[in-house]
Amino acid sequence: MVGRPQVVTTSEDTSELEALALSLRRDEADRARAILLSASGWTSGQIARAFGVTPDSVRRWRTWFMAEGVDGLRANPQTGAAPVKSEAALALAREVLSAPVTDRPNWTLPRLQTELAARSGVTISKSQLSKALKKGVSAGGAPAIACTGGRMPRRSTGLG
Repeated sequence: MVGRPQVVTTSEDTSELEALALSLRRDEADRARAILLSASGWTSGQIARAFGVTPDSVRRWRTWFMAEGVDGLRANPQTGAAPVKSEAALALAREVLSAPVTDRPNWTLPRLQTELAARSGVTISKSQLSKALKKGVSAGGAPAIACTGGRMPRRSTGLG
């Protein structure tokens, strides 16, 4: 049959694909579902329309599955440098901001920069320090602070 993919899955592959289709990572789950649909006779175009991707993406997923099995569909870990500066800044911020408010000085970004350089020798820009603190606050379980870019949120006039 021309235009019909010849994806053959074993019962073991099918059970692994079904498990991966329940992944919290949408990209992995979509790839697994696409292979299951492909094995049941769907074309690349049909699958692409169902998932909102291009037919070439579906063909690429099939190639990964045929070459590496279900492991070829899994997301790869992100590579890159470790966030040394951000981690050092968060550790310092937790330390200096843990004191009761009445007993501590006001900590500004420039003061935190200077203190971090003095204690650990790590230099960090104000913008990177600000981003690290925001991410650290939201990742640490405390509620993240909504940032409006220095502007007050607009009030609704009820007319629009």
